[in-house]
Amino acid sequence: MNLTEEQLTATLAGRRIGFPVHYFPEVDSTNIRAWRLAMADATEGTAVVADSQSRGKGRLNRAWQSPPGVNIYTSLVLRPRIEPAAAPQLTLVAGVAVAELLTGYHPPGVTIKWPNDVLIGGKKVCGILTEMKSTAAGIDFIILGIGINVNTGRGDFEPALRETATSLKIVTGTGFDRREVISDLFSRLEKWYSVFLARGFPGVRETWLHYADILGRPIRVVFKEDSSCGVVTGIDDDGTLVMQDARGGYRRVVAGDVYLLKG
Repeated sequence: MNLTEEQLTATLAGRRIGFPVHYFPEVDSTNIRAWRLAMADATEGTAVVADSQSRGKGRLNRAWQSPPGVNIYTSLVLRPRIEPAAAPQLTLVAGVAVAELLTGYHPPGVTIKWPNDVLIGGKKVCGILTEMKSTAAGIDFIILGIGINVNTGRGDFEPALRETATSLKIVTGTGFDRREVISDLFSRLEKWYSVFLARGFPGVRETWLHYADILGRPIRVVFKEDSSCGVVTGIDDDGTLVMQDARGGYRRVVAGDVYLLKG
């Protein structure tokens, strides 16, 4: 089913998260559009939804493949009263919301990959990107961008992605009404965002660990030219991974790509 602003507005009217909604058949990036709206004083919860993106943004300046008519590309304007240092935790909060959303459609093996991906069966189905504007007084706004592969077919992925990416349709064998998925997504984001505002990341941590399934697992962390290995021992209150290296020392992982190792 094609998306329209009228249908989305009717579905999302009155929501704390997801309304008002701005729909575009095509944009450069929903994060870019949401940023512009935030600069023009858009209220918290304002959503941008696009049918396709020409410059979809991923983490570390990577591109996000954004074909029309099949997936969800959305960004939200958030204005939380938190310290700027806590802003990256919203990526983890969103990961929990998306993992819970996807689990509701009964695919096998939904997991979270720190810090910003959600996987099904070890393949990427969702990417999350947060961007912040702050001043000396604190956070002005945060843009929370989410891309979910919903109805993409296996052959629709670029060849380089076919072994590492998947979609709900591929793993379940059925297509989905994207408007219903968007509504469910915003409901779950509102739930976990409220928990986060009330209790901080500690209120989300146990659920994050459940979906991450990473405690006691050996990992390799790659950041730019640096690579290190260790075993995950936990995640701090600030969302930082903690691992123990081969020498028994502990290291806090604040950035980089994390890969599970066989062990």
